[in-house]
Amino acid sequence: MTETLYLASSNQGKLRELGALASAAGFALAPLQNYPNLPPAREDAPSFALNALEKALHYSRFTDALVVADDSGLVADALGGGPGPRSARFAGASATDEDNNRALLAALAEVAEDRRSARYVCVLTLAQHDRLLALFSDTCEGRILRTPRGRGGFGYDPLFFFPPLERTMAELTLAEKNQHSHRARAFRKLLAYLKEASTEST
Repeated sequence: MTETLYLASSNQGKLRELGALASAAGFALAPLQNYPNLPPAREDAPSFALNALEKALHYSRFTDALVVADDSGLVADALGGGPGPRSARFAGASATDEDNNRALLAALAEVAEDRRSARYVCVLTLAQHDRLLALFSDTCEGRILRTPRGRGGFGYDPLFFFPPLERTMAELTLAEKNQHSHRARAFRKLLAYLKEASTEST
């Protein structure tokens, strides 16, 4: 029987990317919206790890599910680590991806090319019954362009240039992104952990 993981996110981009990896590893990935009327988790912690931890534990208290929580975002060196955990709300609480991209470009408008280094950071937590089972993280190094390129991905992908492939994340195919992205690498660690735990329990 296929084990189902529940992702504590309504972000369709994350569900699409991680769902492909989960399926390839023999798992199913479903949104927590399958559990109706869950109270929302707070996401105001000062770090990716604390946000991911709070989300996973919060939703695992109200369900019997294996909950995967992701907190990820962009860290720009010229902004002192910003937008950081506020990446999804950089331009305001109800900001769209386009709003956030415009805010990032404005913040970096006077920053020279050699100071536009940045990285994506992802922290994934796995919890069940109000207990943390595992935490995994990874990063992806790049730099911020002055104009967006590409139509794929989500978030800051059109501005995030990935030097090894000489393209932005928004110009990569799903398969390419799932080979190189911070979130995909962290999720593969989580899937390997679950595979090993399943083997040890049989």
